[in-house]
Amino acid sequence: MFLYQLVNLFFAASKNEDDCKYDLSQYKRGDLLEVPRTLFTHFGIYLGDNRVAHFIPDILPAISKSKSAIAKMVTNTRLILGVIAKVASVRVDSVADFAYGSEILVNHTDQVCSQPPLDGDEVGRRAEKLLGSFTYSLLWYNCEHYVMFCRYGVAVSYQTYQFCTTVRRIVCSKTSTCLAALCGLGTMLYLGSVTPLAVLLTFLISFTIWMAA
Repeated sequence: MFLYQLVNLFFAASKNEDDCKYDLSQYKRGDLLEVPRTLFTHFGIYLGDNRVAHFIPDILPAISKSKSAIAKMVTNTRLILGVIAKVASVRVDSVADFAYGSEILVNHTDQVCSQPPLDGDEVGRRAEKLLGSFTYSLLWYNCEHYVMFCRYGVAVSYQTYQFCTTVRRIVCSKTSTCLAALCGLGTMLYLGSVTPLAVLLTFLISFTIWMAA
């Protein structure tokens, strides 16, 4: 019993220390908060009173019905598995749990979004209205789409755009064109099936990539 109490005191002290790391006076209702996580930037909307609404992938609700376990801070492992399973929800956490130990940027997106932000109370209402489970999509509906809709009224993701642009540059490059042609010819020679149809397909694929480059 004593050991159990000691462990609880330790975790309580750790949580208080994490909470003290962030100056809550610098956040106001409707602020868009962003923090770096494992492979990308995570976004949330500050609701006030040390509460952040954010859309986050989490595998735990799909494999457990324990509300107390689900309510705990979402770890990177839970998050990554949630991305793979496309299981996510808009939930409310403390600033410390949302930030997961990272530094927080406030309203940084205002500098890149052409739309002016909505009133803070309206942003908060939108964020709270969408609480609950949703299907997650890394490209079509992620945490950035959620906060952008809440704060600016447009569900867009600059991370997704940058990712797609990078992939396009890699795939639709002259180097990729040459590699596609060489791979096609090499495969035909290796299999010994240099047919007109195979040659035509190799040419069309290489030509398509070349024209898109």
